[in-house]
Amino acid sequence: MSSAMALDFFGRSSLARLLTVTFLALAGVGGASADDDPRKAKPPVVTVADARTISFVDNLLVTGSLVAREEVLVGPEIDGLRLTELLAEEGDTIAEGQVLARLSRDILEAQIAQNAASLAKTQAAIEQVKNQIVESEATLRQAEDSFNRVKPLRESGTVSQAAFDERDAAFRTARARLAAQREGLKLADAEQLLIRAQRRELDVKLARTDIRSPAAGIVSRRTARVGSVSSAAGDPLFRVIKGGEVELDAEVPEFHMAKLRAGQRARIEIEGLGAREGQLRLVSQEVSPTTRLGRVRISLGNTPDLRIGTFAQALISAGKRDAVGVPATAVLYKNDSATLLVVVDSKVRERAVKPGLLSGDSIEIREGLAEGEVVVMRAASLLRDGDEITPHFAETQTAATAPSSGIAK
Repeated sequence: MSSAMALDFFGRSSLARLLTVTFLALAGVGGASADDDPRKAKPPVVTVADARTISFVDNLLVTGSLVAREEVLVGPEIDGLRLTELLAEEGDTIAEGQVLARLSRDILEAQIAQNAASLAKTQAAIEQVKNQIVESEATLRQAEDSFNRVKPLRESGTVSQAAFDERDAAFRTARARLAAQREGLKLADAEQLLIRAQRRELDVKLARTDIRSPAAGIVSRRTARVGSVSSAAGDPLFRVIKGGEVELDAEVPEFHMAKLRAGQRARIEIEGLGAREGQLRLVSQEVSPTTRLGRVRISLGNTPDLRIGTFAQALISAGKRDAVGVPATAVLYKNDSATLLVVVDSKVRERAVKPGLLSGDSIEIREGLAEGEVVVMRAASLLRDGDEITPHFAETQTAATAPSSGIAK
């Protein structure tokens, strides 16, 4: 064998031996037991929280429109007079009895003058009749005296029948004339009373040409126009928010109506005006059979900056109770059911629960969980029932002090 061939043979043999040793070493490493690896994987660290008793506020969200607590309609009380003057505009704050508009007085003033003339004429007639009565009373006395003198003479036959009849007729005539005049006086007195009553009516009508507001408040609408003819049966000329008091008129589902009471506090949000405090004033006793909704009124007090018809929403504080609660993120909703991942001996167990009120970052658990039990804070994790974890308690758990948004699904 030549030296070149020998070198090549030994070189290849050395390379083969090196590759064999390397392969065996790698095979030994690959065949080592996983139990001998000091870097064995640990269960994942998962943030958990414990169930605790929390004060939940049952706040009910309602929506509606702002309305006047009591709206006063102001219009003319007499017909057929032309409106001559307007003294109030929409948005004006007015006092009780303030004049808002005026009607023409010309026709009424002419009728009053005519009435005064009729009264004067009647009074003159009454005085004339009274004078006639005085005269007739004197005539009657004379006729009666003459009759009384002739009567015994006729009985004795001294006076003729004709003379007696003449005195008797004069007496009867005088008596009838006096009775007629007295009746005439009564009619004249009645006429005077009628004319005076007509005058009082005209005075009332004249006063009503000043159209006044029966209550203090804010003018919300004015439909009156100068030159229009008044009609008591027509539309009101002004609408007034009595006392400036505005309320939220809202609809509530019938299953929430039972927990609402007058006097409960509410917080009203009005677009562009921020939040206002209010109070539930009225809970309707009627539920619409069509919509299954009831109505409530939330008082906002005297608020001149609010406009009726504005949309608003309110949170009504319908109650408060202490109950077991967990972070809201811990509940997983599937179709119509809700579940939690409860940690037991470092393993997660899926459990069906019945959620209740939402309040801030917490949710009430009505059924299925006891105080002190530990749950996974985020139900949307990839954990499954039976998975082992390393629990890590959250540093803080938010207390349920914020307003609730109602019943959880």
